[in-house]
Amino acid sequence: MSRGFDPPTGWTQDQPLVAIDDVHKAFGEVEVLKGIGFDVCKGEVACIIGPSGAGKSTLIRCVNALVPFQKGSIKVLGIEVNDPHLDKLRLRKHVGMVFQQYNLFPHRTALQNVMMAPILVLKRPRTEVEAEAYALLKKVRLEGKEKAYPGEMSGGQQQRVAIARSLAMHPDLMLFDEVTAALDPETVKEVLLAIRQLAEEGMTCILVTHEMSFAREVASHIYFTDRGVIVEHGPPAEFFSAPRDARTRAFLSQIL
Repeated sequence: MSRGFDPPTGWTQDQPLVAIDDVHKAFGEVEVLKGIGFDVCKGEVACIIGPSGAGKSTLIRCVNALVPFQKGSIKVLGIEVNDPHLDKLRLRKHVGMVFQQYNLFPHRTALQNVMMAPILVLKRPRTEVEAEAYALLKKVRLEGKEKAYPGEMSGGQQQRVAIARSLAMHPDLMLFDEVTAALDPETVKEVLLAIRQLAEEGMTCILVTHEMSFAREVASHIYFTDRGVIVEHGPPAEFFSAPRDARTRAFLSQIL
């Protein structure tokens, strides 16, 4: 199913897959990111946590060139995402993103939603794409829902279609922006299970999440952001058991 790891020319395995350095972003007079920086290596899962308004979603959207930033650098597989001459299609062939809202085409079936981008963007053969789409929907436990329309599925099922749709582009990096925030509690589990499986298979991921137990289980590294800066970071066992900063302790005491 996978095309195999296909990095752009010039990037090597000893470099971070994602390199974020001193990123600043302001919306008008409001400075949302104030010098964020960290690396994510191939196969790692980075979880970004923090209170609402901390800049988490803005940062992850900067990684996929959805939001431009004023200062700093973000490189994905060596591609500078803030380059004004960037071919965004070139970047997004390597980066998949799943949002809080599913953004499925309501007039297309689950299967058709998964097939559209590989056919229209990558110009791949329909028969090949269709076979892979069936396999991807099975992978996210939606076998039998291929012909269902989004309005006929639960929120959790729609979100899993969105995950399958992103995987259909064979990304090297997956970004997840609060993908369970709009779901009913009973539907969250299946979505997290699909993400956990990807992480266990070695997919490089950056997740913005409020699911602390999930972050503890899947993350290689936790980053706690507040007011536009990284307050504290570390491996999950260390981060959750012995937080050093008072802001981290206060945040964790409210949600754990």
